[in-house]
Amino acid sequence: MSIFSFIKEAGEKIVDLLTPGNANASEQLKEHVSKVGLGNPNVQTTVDGDKVTVTGEVATQEEKEKILLALGNIAGVASVDDQITVSGPAVTAARFVVVKKGDTLSAISLAVYGNANQYNKIFEANKPLLSHPDKIYPGQTLRIPE
Repeated sequence: MSIFSFIKEAGEKIVDLLTPGNANASEQLKEHVSKVGLGNPNVQTTVDGDKVTVTGEVATQEEKEKILLALGNIAGVASVDDQITVSGPAVTAARFVVVKKGDTLSAISLAVYGNANQYNKIFEANKPLLSHPDKIYPGQTLRIPE
């Protein structure tokens, strides 16, 4: 359980999500997680200013990490308080990288693996959050599998 920081100005814009007093914020976040292709996980969210707290249980570490990224890569979200438990086997958590201006998946792959041709490994690790290897943006946080 920990807090993950994100670049508040980057990410998908969800109208009225972080408006104070938005009674539908939790439901909007759950719909967003479902919309990006992560199904309807057994998680609950609360919004406090620019911080999202997520609780519940998921089957795998990978699913947990993708949910955290889906919630954190929203414009206006500065941090995600991870209170999710994993029911499946314990595995090492992936590393995370923040995309910088001019980055490509190949450049990130070269930096972390020493081989630009491993970009597809990063792309696959971030599906369904990424729809195409060329559709990354500065400020976006990505999973980097070992």
